[in-house]
Amino acid sequence: MFSPSQEEQCAPTKDPIKYGELVVLGYNGSLPNGDRGRRKSRFALYKRSKANGVKPSTVHILNTPQASKAVNCKGQHSISYTLSRNQTVVVEYCHDKDTDMFQIGRSTESPIDFVVTDTVSGGQEGEETPITQSTISRFACRVVCERVLPYTARIYAAGFDSSKNIFLGEKAAKWKNPDGHMDGLTTNGVLVMHPRGGFTEESKPGVWREISVCGDVYTLRETRSAQTRGKLVECESNVLQDGSLVDLCGATLLWRTADGLFHTPTQKHLEALRQEINAARPQCPVGLNTLAFPSMQRSRALSSLEDKQPWVYLACGHVHGYHNWGHRSEQEPTAQRECPMCRTVGPYVPLWLGCEPAFYVDVGAPTHAFVPCGHVCSEKSAKYWAEIPLPHGTHAFHAACPFCATQLCLTQGCAKLIFQGPID
Repeated sequence: MFSPSQEEQCAPTKDPIKYGELVVLGYNGSLPNGDRGRRKSRFALYKRSKANGVKPSTVHILNTPQASKAVNCKGQHSISYTLSRNQTVVVEYCHDKDTDMFQIGRSTESPIDFVVTDTVSGGQEGEETPITQSTISRFACRVVCERVLPYTARIYAAGFDSSKNIFLGEKAAKWKNPDGHMDGLTTNGVLVMHPRGGFTEESKPGVWREISVCGDVYTLRETRSAQTRGKLVECESNVLQDGSLVDLCGATLLWRTADGLFHTPTQKHLEALRQEINAARPQCPVGLNTLAFPSMQRSRALSSLEDKQPWVYLACGHVHGYHNWGHRSEQEPTAQRECPMCRTVGPYVPLWLGCEPAFYVDVGAPTHAFVPCGHVCSEKSAKYWAEIPLPHGTHAFHAACPFCATQLCLTQGCAKLIFQGPID
């Protein structure tokens, strides 16, 4: 938990100024077992009561480990670049009254504001699958927000530990820039993608880049942990935009600005859309029983299936109630069924509403389902995420459902739902 001083600094005032929110992809509104303290599916960044930002100041070139240790123990923030056993460059950081700093990582130590763990693809039944070895850094990255309008937010690789230090060891990628200042990359890197056209109905995927410890932008390394950095991209910056994605090699975060969130659907809006669909009394075209989407709470938790739960044949989009027939053969997977309406064969899955408003690019009706998981959202939101290549492993990219992180089908990322109305 926060120490009292941190809690006081982070606590919203009567009229809080929100910089934005970081939302973890793969969770449908909350963690499977619920949000707890600093470990949750979304983190709101508010203007602190007192600035805690830092900026580079004095540079020390040290030739003994003892001298390096002496500088690091001064109680100031610092970044240490170990060049060899006998040489370390230590950059001291001083207080910056104009910025607020927020740190993200796997560590539960007090300097971390937002604790992030590895996202399990398609985790269901409210169980959190244990990760044997996490690839997310304990002190993964930091977001620095300017305290005056327009409240610009910038991202940097690595975070300061409990001793207020960042250490880049001998094996870490590091270098001296032409202007003389040191910089480096973390082991598995911090990747960022800014969508082209913002986070709107017309947005298109941008290009994934890597962010350095000092906030410069580089092309990707050959693999996540390669020691050779990519090329400097001088025309791009580390400023986060509405819809920017931040990948920490194990979890991907979505940045939403305060203004962007103002135009996104609310939980009440999504609930109204759910009730509107259910009020239309969609029916199973075979059993003629009325279907109804489960409550938002049950959808978030992927609770046990309900009798009225809608199911869909994803290859064609026809929505039915559940039935235990239509298997093509005993040899085929149980998910492959033949639609009784059109004879199309494909996956047959239950439908769940997407409950995380931050993942929607518009306020449209939930008409499309992701393939193969069955999470439902608006058409433009579904088509947007179906085009976004998300980092996977050390060098692969693939589109995934934002609500559960399940990899989407390459040939059909989403399907239009076909409901049958009541026959009165």
